[in-house]
Amino acid sequence: MKRAPARGWPSTIVGIALLALMLFPVYWMVNASLQPAGNTLQGGWFPSHPDLGGYVTALRDQGRNLVTSLVVALGSVALSLGLAAPAAYALAQFRIRGTNLVLIGILITQMVPGIVVANALYSAYNDLGLLNSYLGLILADSTAGVPFAIIILRAFMRNIPRDIIEAAHLDGAGRLRVFRSVVLPVSRNALITAAVFTFLFTWSDFLFALTLTTTQTVRPITLGIYQYIGAHTNQWNAVMATTVMASVPAAVLLVVAQRYVVAGATGGAIK
Repeated sequence: MKRAPARGWPSTIVGIALLALMLFPVYWMVNASLQPAGNTLQGGWFPSHPDLGGYVTALRDQGRNLVTSLVVALGSVALSLGLAAPAAYALAQFRIRGTNLVLIGILITQMVPGIVVANALYSAYNDLGLLNSYLGLILADSTAGVPFAIIILRAFMRNIPRDIIEAAHLDGAGRLRVFRSVVLPVSRNALITAAVFTFLFTWSDFLFALTLTTTQTVRPITLGIYQYIGAHTNQWNAVMATTVMASVPAAVLLVVAQRYVVAGATGGAIK
């Protein structure tokens, strides 16, 4: 195998400088979360005497919102994959009239601004009693997760060799058994990729949370941080501690699923 040409020190230095520039906001967020309570302008460049008081305050005030975000995100992942996987399999493996029209419709849904969907859902949710509910947020966030998951999964499932599926049929497996025992295990990387991005979409959602929740009963962490800033402008360590805690699940998920995401994202391009 031909090796890639070696890069010199200037390229390495430029790469390190760009990486440091991109990671500086993260560093400053962690640094401010470990400073004593007060304005961030009064904090130092390094937490020489780390203070965990901000994390204690953040856990006390925002712990419930973190749990709410986790429940909504996991629910949206389960619903999106539950609907998208069979839909993608049908669009990929069966000759269905109007498949291209359906795919165009799915792509168009990705172009609709979230605020338009949120405003359209508000009156319907009010009539159905879904405002300020976990189910309402899960359904709303799935409007973005389902189309994206269908696109990712269909691209991957198109490349599943038909020999595998036909061999399963010859062994006596029905369509449902083939889908459950053959297609889903083979599509593991694409499923994980769709699940990761659906989780991130939902975890970072702000528009649906702001539009479809009006009480503190069900409040995701993004909306909690937004309202927390106004109430704690003199306790930036607690605000930054909340943002650090809100970033941890997404960061851990990306690190753990990195190799599956890369394989799932590129798998649809390999025939």
